[in-house]
Amino acid sequence: MIEALNKDQTIDIITTGAKSGLARKIEIWFTKVGDRIIICGTPDAGGGDGIPVRRDWLANMKTNPDFLFSLKESVSIQLPARAVIIEDPEDRREIMSSPETKWYRDQGNSVDDLVEHSPIVEVFFI
Repeated sequence: MIEALNKDQTIDIITTGAKSGLARKIEIWFTKVGDRIIICGTPDAGGGDGIPVRRDWLANMKTNPDFLFSLKESVSIQLPARAVIIEDPEDRREIMSSPETKWYRDQGNSVDDLVEHSPIVEVFFI
């Protein structure tokens, strides 16, 4: 499992719906920044069509921070986890400036945009 956390990227997360209370599963990426497990995204993950991006997974985590982190690339295992939304601007800048989050900067986003507008969640296994 440790090896999977070091090299895999694609997971499923199973959150509890903020409004419905029902289990919600989506596929998402995670990255390891130092010793931290981070789930983040771009400021606008949409198709550039002006339609606001819905991030139900983030709303779910804000309301119900406990979720299942499901590894599915090199191993298949569900790990109980707790989400902590990273709000501190300095911490957000450190994460989005790290070599591990270069992909997000390569999408044409400045570090400032990523710090201000990206969802950034740290995962703690429980």
